[in-house]
Amino acid sequence: MQQVLAKRSFNRLTRLIMVLVSTGPAFALADEALVVVATNFAEASEKLEANFEASSEHTIKVLMGSTGKLYAQIVNGAPFDVFLAADSRRPELLEQSGAAIDGTRFVYAVGRLTLWSPDPEHIGLERPIRSLAIANPALAPYGTAALEAMKSLHIWDALEDKLVMGENVGQAFALVATRNAEVGFVALSYVLSERNIQSASRWDVPTEHYSPIRQEAVLLSHGKDNPAATAFLEFLQSNSARETIESLGYGVP
Repeated sequence: MQQVLAKRSFNRLTRLIMVLVSTGPAFALADEALVVVATNFAEASEKLEANFEASSEHTIKVLMGSTGKLYAQIVNGAPFDVFLAADSRRPELLEQSGAAIDGTRFVYAVGRLTLWSPDPEHIGLERPIRSLAIANPALAPYGTAALEAMKSLHIWDALEDKLVMGENVGQAFALVATRNAEVGFVALSYVLSERNIQSASRWDVPTEHYSPIRQEAVLLSHGKDNPAATAFLEFLQSNSARETIESLGYGVP
């Protein structure tokens, strides 16, 4: 008798599963995408992740790193689904090589460069700079922008031997925040962050002194058939996402 009841229960469970599967999207299993993000966009991506998951059946897992290092990992076959770079060059190269899906890249944010010091009276005073932090130009677009700005402002020769480099703009900001560098060219988003509670001074570098920091997102080949990946990229272009990005110190296209 017990065997008969057990068999009936099993049959009912099997029929229930078949009904749920056949009823369509309302009962579809959620997917998760692995999204890799340039370090400068860390805080914004946390907010966007929460907003996306609150409005979607899907989830994402976010990993941070310098754009150069993430690019190298993707080229070497890392199983990432979406790439939010701090530039436009790497996503374009990935698209050209077939490591990203053609036609999926777009500008999700435009970075802004600022000269920052935790000393509220430092910026604006005419006194010598003993140490200046920047991101490594070989790895980070904000480093490239800092280099361009110094040359455009004709201060490169005076500051070249005073540079302290971080691997990415987050490390450059940390060098200044911890007083291991006197001032630094950093992302405006770091300075405006609610986590930055230091009194400070800054000078926002006019955009004519450096190439636009167009930060592009792209769907990677590994994420081609991942609904969570495509859903997140669609969300990233929504008005609500754009408002969040702009509120955190970025321009939006």
